[in-house]
Formats: sequence, structure tokens, C-alpha cells
Amino acid sequence: MLEFEEYKVKLNNIKPSLDDLSAALNLEAAKKEIEELEAASEREGFWNDVERSRKVQMRLKSLKNKTDNYKKLCSAWDDLYTMCEMAIEENDDSMLPELEEEFEQFSESMDSTRLSTLLTGEYDSNNAILTFHAGAGGTEAQDWASMLYRMYNMWADRHGYKVTVMDYLDGDEAGIKSATIKIEGENAYGFLRSEHGIHRLVRISPFDAAGRRHTSFAAIEVMPEISDDGEIELRDEDIKMDVYRSSGAGGQKVNKTSSAVRLTHIPTGIVVSSQVERSHFQNLENCKAMLRARLAEIKEREHLEKISDIKGVQMKIEWGSQIRSYVFMPYQLVKDHRTDYENGNIGNVMDGDLDGFINAYLAMKAAGKD
Repeated sequence: MLEFEEYKVKLNNIKPSLDDLSAALNLEAAKKEIEELEAASEREGFWNDVERSRKVQMRLKSLKNKTDNYKKLCSAWDDLYTMCEMAIEENDDSMLPELEEEFEQFSESMDSTRLSTLLTGEYDSNNAILTFHAGAGGTEAQDWASMLYRMYNMWADRHGYKVTVMDYLDGDEAGIKSATIKIEGENAYGFLRSEHGIHRLVRISPFDAAGRRHTSFAAIEVMPEISDDGEIELRDEDIKMDVYRSSGAGGQKVNKTSSAVRLTHIPTGIVVSSQVERSHFQNLENCKAMLRARLAEIKEREHLEKISDIKGVQMKIEWGSQIRSYVFMPYQLVKDHRTDYENGNIGNVMDGDLDGFINAYLAMKAAGKD
């Protein structure tokens, strides 16, 4: 029964941190805002403004997720403590494996929730825009880019975030040359900003008849979505627009009858494009959203005061610059080269299990390390 007594001590030591977490999450203010937003949504004419009502509903969902997650943590603590007391009272060792497993899950949830309170950057609470670029290597790299595209879609699904495709360009034979998605949800950018960089894959190539091992690279850009409220100003004279026909196999992601749009931001040389929407206007709005996001990300990273100081940055998608390696052969391991965090279950990682990497990065930043 000594093990159960030790777990009771652990739980009692954790309880003050759990109580403090309520204040750190600002739950009282969140509950008040939920009441105000619910009252607003019941007023006559609320649903007439589609865009405003959509934003209100998203904010409501985000706040409720925050309060519900904290309730689940408190409930899990109560359940674990009760389990310890029952096992001791009934002298029942059979509950120990279940206790160990649930305590580990509870600790991970606590750590993740605590780290979310550290997201205090200017854009951390914003939605995230992710752009995927295949590196050199043709089909091999393009297939890797599509694997990463799927991985982040699955991560978003795990967290209840909404994903919208903003641009998608098929690979020549398989995979994708490039793609851009928007991930909508509370702190999406704050969590995903750690994923910005070069991702390296080592595997036996399915496209190599000789079954040789290949190394491939893909780049991911992570940017905060910026609302069109003047925070990031796009001046007409700074933008060159090209309209062209959609290309690629397309499938469901590319509308072949729509007009694709490419915008070039002249001061920085940044180029964005979109060809997934049905109209030229919708693709143009996608491009403007992507451009604002890229400018904001560079501005934040370089601590620049104004857009005129920003210079476009090109990532070299090659060996030596990767932030993370995904090794399928001769062993299985995913390792982040900034934090040294590792996960040997590569199948889970490719299915969107990225929280360990994200939390390790947040913890490193919180400790003041580069």
C-alpha cells in the first residue's frame, strides 16, 4: 500500500499548483465573457451579420474549451485521490496500473495547460497560417511535404481546431509542391510557432525500385493570421498582382474554373498565391491574409517597428538547417534538434501527436534558452 500513499503525497503536492492555475488562466474573466457573448448571441438580428456571429461563436467555443479543460483537470485530481483512498481502505493492489497510467495522463495535461499560460506574445492567441514547401528532390520531397501536411491537419483535429485550405499545388507525380492552410482556434499560433523551420525525413523510398534509403527536406512557415484592421497595412502601390489559370491535378482542393491569384510584395519580395477558391475575389482575399501573416511573423521575429524595415527571408531547405528529424529507417525516432526532445513512436507523431515537441519548445523558451 506504500505506492498509494506515495501517490497521495504527490497529489497533495500538486493541488496548490492546480488551484493557482485557475488564476493564471483567468477563468473568472472567461466565465464572465462567456455569459456576455451568450447574451449577445440571443439578441435579435445577431445572426444577420454572418462574419461577426462566426467570430463570436469561435470565441465562445475557445473560452468554453478553456473552462472545460480546467474542470476536467480538477475532476481527474479528485478521481485519482479517491482511487488512492479506496485502494488503501480495501487493501487492493490491482488498482495500481490504472492509477499509474491515469496519473501520467493527468501530469501531462497539467504541464500542457500550465505552458499555455506562457503564451503571452503579441500574436500568440491568433489563428495560425501554415505554408508547406517541398525541398529539392522532386517526388521524394513532394511526398514528404504531403506527409507533413497530413500530420498538422491531424494535430489540428486532435485539438478541435478548424482547418481551411488557402492554397494547394500538387506534386508532379505524388505529394505536393506547396500548400497553405489556416488553423483556427485559441492560441493556434502560440502553439504552432515552434514548428517553423526545416523538417528532415530519412526512410526507404517507396519511389526507389532499388529500395535505397533517402533523405528528404520540407520547409514549414508558421505565421499568425492578422485581421484587416490596419495592424499590418498593405498599400496598393507596394503590391503587384498577377491573375492566372489554376494548375495541377487539383482534385477537390483546386477549382479548375477559378482565377488563381499571385501577389508580390514589392518592398520585401515576398510572393503568395492562392488557387483553391471559386472566385478571383476569394483567392485575392486569401493572398492578402497570407501576406499580412508573413509580414507579421517576420516583424515579430526580427522585433521590427514598422513594415518598411522588413526584408523577405528565404529558408534554405537543405542539410544542416533542420529543426527536427524524422527517421523511419534503420531505426524509428523523431528528434527535435533545438530541445533534444525525442519520440520513438513515429506512427503516432505522423498522426498528429506533436504536443510533446511543442511543450518542450515552450518550456525551453520559458527558461530563457534559445
